[in-house]
Parts: sequence; C-alpha cells; structure tokens
Amino acid sequence: MTDLQAIETTLKQTLSESEVSSSVKDLEMSSHDTWPLMTKLNMLGQHPNQADIVVRARCEDDIIKVLAIANEHKIPVTTRALASSVTGQPLPTKGGIVLDISEIPSEFYINEANMTVTATCSFNGGDLEDLLSQQGWTMGHSPQSLYRSTVGGWLATLATGQFSSLYGGIEDLVIAYDVILATGEKVTLKANPRAAMGPDLRQLFLGSEGTLGIITSVTLKMFPLPEAEALMTYEIPTVKEGLALMREIGAANLKPFLVRFYDTEEAKHAMQDLNFATPVLFLGSRGLPAMVDTEQGVLADLVAKHGGKPLGSDGAKAWMERRFDFSTVENLLATKGGFGETIEIAHNWDSIYPLWEELKQALAPLSDEVLSHFSHIYNQGTSMYMILLSQTESDEIAVERLRELWKTTMEVCIKHGAELSHHHGGGLARSPYSRRSLGSAHLVLQKLKQAVDPNAILNPGKLGLD
Repeated sequence: MTDLQAIETTLKQTLSESEVSSSVKDLEMSSHDTWPLMTKLNMLGQHPNQADIVVRARCEDDIIKVLAIANEHKIPVTTRALASSVTGQPLPTKGGIVLDISEIPSEFYINEANMTVTATCSFNGGDLEDLLSQQGWTMGHSPQSLYRSTVGGWLATLATGQFSSLYGGIEDLVIAYDVILATGEKVTLKANPRAAMGPDLRQLFLGSEGTLGIITSVTLKMFPLPEAEALMTYEIPTVKEGLALMREIGAANLKPFLVRFYDTEEAKHAMQDLNFATPVLFLGSRGLPAMVDTEQGVLADLVAKHGGKPLGSDGAKAWMERRFDFSTVENLLATKGGFGETIEIAHNWDSIYPLWEELKQALAPLSDEVLSHFSHIYNQGTSMYMILLSQTESDEIAVERLRELWKTTMEVCIKHGAELSHHHGGGLARSPYSRRSLGSAHLVLQKLKQAVDPNAILNPGKLGLD
C-alpha cells in the first residue's frame, strides 16, 4: 500500500467513506475554478492542478481531523468551497488533499440590537442576503459573485462589493470570525464594536487565501434597508476628467453607494449602445430621502463642474438589473478560441491615469477589445478593471494569450508601483509576482506562515509562499 493509499484509508476510517474520494471525476472537478485560464484548460482536457484526495467536510470536527492526519504525513491541504475564484486560489499546486467545506450545514443568527449576522463559512452569500432582506436588512456587500460565493470565502480572499464606496470592503464589514489553525486549534478573533488590546488580529487571516488557517464562522455588520435610492447616468468628456471628478467625490467625503466610471470602449457595453462615443459615469445614492436628495444634488454640481452631462437614470438602472450577469465572458469562453478576462488592480490618484494609458497600449495587441472602468473609490485612489474580450483560432492559442495578458498586466503594474489586486486576490495568477509586489513586507508573511503552519501544509504555492 502506497503512502497515499494509506492516508486515504485513514481518512475514510476517521471520517466516513462517503466523505473521501480519489475518483478521477472528483479529482478533475476540484482542479478548476472560474479563472478563464482554467476554464480553457478544462475544455482542452488538461488538469494541471489536481489533488490526490478530495475530502468533503460536514462539520468543524471533520476539518480538525483532516488537519491532524495532514500534519502527521506532511501532506498539503487546499480548502475549497464554491470555487468562484477567478485567479486559481482554491487549486492545489502540490497534490495532497482538497478539503471541500461547501457541504457544512448553512446556519445563521441575527442580532438586531447589535445589527450583526453570524453565519457558517459555507453560507451562500446571495442566499444570506435574500434572507436578511426579507427581514428588512442588508449586508451591504454585493460582489458580482454574490450568488456564487460563500461568506467564508469573502474573508479568505479579502473581497469587496460593488457598493463598497458606501459600505466598505469586507475588512470594514467583519466584526468577528472563527478560524481553525493548521495545528487544529480553534481561535475566535473579534472586536465589538472596537478594541485596542494589542493589534487587530482579525486582519491576519483576511486575504490569506487558506494559507494560514480555515475560517469556519463569520459575524458581519448588517444595515437597515435604505428608505430611498436614486440613480443617475452621466456623459463625461474624457477619462482624465472623470478621474478628477471621482477624486473630488472622495475628497468631499461623499458616500454614493454606486460609483462606476467607464472609458469610451467599455461605455458602449455599459450603455448597450455600440454608437455611444464618450466615457460614462453611473452614480447612485441610498439612505434617508432628504440625504439622498441632497447628495444627488451635490453630485450633479460636481459632475457639471467637470463638463459632464446628465443622461437620466436608465443606463444605471439597467446595469443594476444585470449586475450579477457573467454571460458576456462565459459565452465567449464557451466558444472555440474565445476568451474573456477581467484583471482588477488599484492605484493612487496621481498615478492611475498614466497606468491606464500604458495598459491600454500594452494590451491592445493581445486582445480584440480592451475595455476599462474605475470604481471602489477612496480618498487616495481607485480600483481599475482591465477587461479583455477576444476570439482566436483555437483554445490552445487562447490559453497562451491569457497567460501573456496576465504577465503583461502584472509587469506594467509593478513598473508603476500599483497594487496588483484590489479584491480578486492573488491565487495562481498573481502568486509569481507576490514577493515583488509586497517587497520587504513579504518577510512578515513568511514568518507568520512559519508560526501558524509549521509543516507548511495549507494551500502551498499561493501568495509567494512555497
């Protein structure tokens, strides 16, 4: 009996036969996420990131038992839930065990007085948001993958949502969470409502992508559903003017829940009008009626100051209705040789425009369409999406083109000192650039990894930790 066979036998004896599998079907299914590169490789029958064993955990005790066996045999463990990652975060790089936590029973508890909701890591985000909405609440967290992701995954990937300019990213929304360390110890990290007893330890595991521990339960803020909401679409003369406008919105400490600014090429898609010929901005306000009216009036004045013209609410409303739609990219990926990719980054106000200019130029030879938009504004800067849509002769060419697009984008971003990811995380796509991106700070991550995962079993090959 080989070591892997012995480990599989031990897992089945410790858990149950139904929870443990090494079938070809299960191994291949767990070797892909929704990263377009992986989608294309799957279509070609290539599965470069396979585990040796898949374990479906049913409870926290199952996780602890799997980690004990993994530490004993020094075998890697890669945690997986709904695999909505678009950068290869839940994919194993050194075989071992894929620990699927998506079947842990979904449970939640609302504390209306404290305005919090506690949910198990496996809870589908969209399902939880719908349940809260029925009771008059919202989490304020609305990523495009809302109905394809879990609350545990949001923390592990340091996610943010489409309305973060009002509600903040997941780091602003999380109150507390439980995490199981690689050594099997369970830890609760909290601050209610704020704490100054040493460092904010909650930050340690946010964005750690399963390399430092496994998040099992999450407590998040929730907010009363807004009494009023207003949307407006604006034509903006240039990208440079639009960025200056977004900066002024942030500097004025305005909090529109929706801020999305599209360059001319993507504006055609955003407005669903191929003849649209200028950049376009969607703005939305939420809250008490008087506050919404006031904010919309101030925003309109700022837009006019920067040469913008109102186009009514239809464009923004139509986007709101289709904001969870992935069909453009998915339909293109489903065709032979077709691909679509979204690479999001972030930079400061004084550097975002030259970065946009160089990326548009550098990526143009590699894709039929190079689209871009800006959102998630901060006082210091904004995130920027580069969206690539193309049709090549074969899936093999599409795979090579996708790899080249990633390499080109990352190198240009490093050259400009930009953040390589705003909210999609590192995964396999960005791991090769992690050390250059983090610089000397990567030493802290290495030391933390050594301390909490002494046998280096958790999700190797991510965040430059190998």
